[in-house]
Amino acid sequence: MSQSDSRFYEFGPFRIDAEKRVLQREGKVVPLKPKAFDTLLILVRNRGEVLEKDRLLELVWPDSIVEEANLPQNISALRKALGESPSERRYILTVPGRGYRFAAEVREIDDELPDLIVEKQTTSRLIIEEQSNEEATIGGLALQSAVSPRRLRFGLTILLVAGLLAAALSGLYFGLLKKPDGASRTHALRSLAVLPFKTLSGESDEFLGIGMADTLITRLSDLKEVQVRPTSSVLRLSNEGKPPVEIGQRLGVDSVLEGSIRRIGDRIRVTVQLVKVQDGASLWAEKFDENFTDIFTVEDSISAQVAESLTAQLTATQRAAMAKRYTENIEAYQLYLKGQYHINKSKPDSIRKGIEHFHQAIEKDQNYALAYAGMSRAYALLPITGDAPPGEALPKARDAARKALEIGDTLAEAHMSLANLAFWMWDLAESERASRRAIDLNPNNALAHFYYAHLLSNTGRHSEAISEARRASELDPLSLVINSLSGLFLYQAGRYEEAVEQIEKALEIDANYWVAHAQLGKVYVQKKMYHEAIAELQKARELSGDNTETLSLMGHALAASGNKDQARKLLDEIKKLSKQKYVPPYNIAMIYAGLGEKERVFEMLEKAYEDWDVRMVFLKIEPKWDVYRTDPRFASLLERVGLAP
Repeated sequence: MSQSDSRFYEFGPFRIDAEKRVLQREGKVVPLKPKAFDTLLILVRNRGEVLEKDRLLELVWPDSIVEEANLPQNISALRKALGESPSERRYILTVPGRGYRFAAEVREIDDELPDLIVEKQTTSRLIIEEQSNEEATIGGLALQSAVSPRRLRFGLTILLVAGLLAAALSGLYFGLLKKPDGASRTHALRSLAVLPFKTLSGESDEFLGIGMADTLITRLSDLKEVQVRPTSSVLRLSNEGKPPVEIGQRLGVDSVLEGSIRRIGDRIRVTVQLVKVQDGASLWAEKFDENFTDIFTVEDSISAQVAESLTAQLTATQRAAMAKRYTENIEAYQLYLKGQYHINKSKPDSIRKGIEHFHQAIEKDQNYALAYAGMSRAYALLPITGDAPPGEALPKARDAARKALEIGDTLAEAHMSLANLAFWMWDLAESERASRRAIDLNPNNALAHFYYAHLLSNTGRHSEAISEARRASELDPLSLVINSLSGLFLYQAGRYEEAVEQIEKALEIDANYWVAHAQLGKVYVQKKMYHEAIAELQKARELSGDNTETLSLMGHALAASGNKDQARKLLDEIKKLSKQKYVPPYNIAMIYAGLGEKERVFEMLEKAYEDWDVRMVFLKIEPKWDVYRTDPRFASLLERVGLAP
């Protein structure tokens, strides 16, 4: 047995689980960033040897060129995590001029134990660990990791019982969770974050790990008793390399589901565990070995076991909802995951890639409701980013949303897509109906509440809007868009001080989020804090890559502050840009409003109406237009857009 084959390594009070990538001290998780963990594992596996700095850099960052300064930073983080002081180096020694050596005695522990271990904890905690043999083959195929060789945990016999394993474990699990009086006992956890599954087969499968998490989030969101954090916020924290327990704490959830995927040819291995955030305890863990085409079976088993471990016994309706598959075509499913992966980047080029993948998914399965809903969302994003004329993108988004609803009327995502689309297409009555339906189908969906809040705010129902936005923020506390635009809703309600406080919350999450800087600039203009407004809008411009809305807001702020010459220069810049790409007329009208050129304002607003400019939904409540509200032309625009009182 080579050192790299062992799963567990123990030294002093510490224990490393190499497969789950967890460091524990006396049973409690010690948070480590991924590269710091890699550094520790390499040092431990090569204990007693001096690892030269260049060699260590090569092992920790095998596919990257990094500065040597990254290595001391990792070592410093490890020493802090291990409780070492400058005067006492018990574990990691520096060898001057050469590198580092791990000096402590290490105990290796293999997992050559019976195939199934069930441990019942006094805190109603169940841990299921399936152990492996030294080497295994599945279906005649020897599975070897392309990243680092590890012990395999199932032999050939698992193929004969793969379909029964999840049910057997589930039955055993719930049998152990029964009280003597027969009453069901659960873990009393009511909120969950599903982390993107680590992909161990190479970067080409990255979308699969994110996609599996997204699919499980969608399924588990059908449980009204459990709040499941959305993919966007989970991705943000996981991309920062934070450990699962810390992510759970930041997201304010009771439990975290983490896992990994290894794909070898037409085989797939999924390892998953549910972790209690309070103490880092594993509630259960399981491993699946299947044909890649049976990934749906894996998702069925994971979602069912998570659901039943967090809630009381599922009803027949809940079981049916959890077991529902939106496609049986594995190729369509993969294409859908790729589409989601790309549009979540929210960049025009990526959005277009996402649309292409959704089209391909629908070619494979013309009844794939989720793919239609994703396509609708993607098309609706294009004019909002200023990348496409609304008249080209919005009808396509509408057709896709209608098709999604035709196939899956009980799919919350389909109604959310329609609610969002109808809002930007000025069909506010339809947007409200779809929003209410989406919330009814999934009351724990943050975006459903957020879309509804946006509609309420833009129609002047400010108290209701702020209440819905608050609920959305509770469900997704780290969402940049929800935190930023909750500030917009306060701004539109005339509550400027509260708006500043709310937007600053978004900037605490990500100081480089350009939308938050843009919203803050708008508030400062209304407070006549022009110096601060221009500074914020300049940041928004730089961070967004000269998004036309930030340029227009800057032009308006400059004009309002008395710097009309600079405002006109910016106006000329935007006009030149409009010859190269689509520029929303509404944005140009904002600069004319700051300059006080009334006729040009109405000229641009009429053009915005003709273009179906999505930003026209702000006419009723945007303070910039207050001086024009008595003009009959403005009243006519409001009526035509559907915003008349």
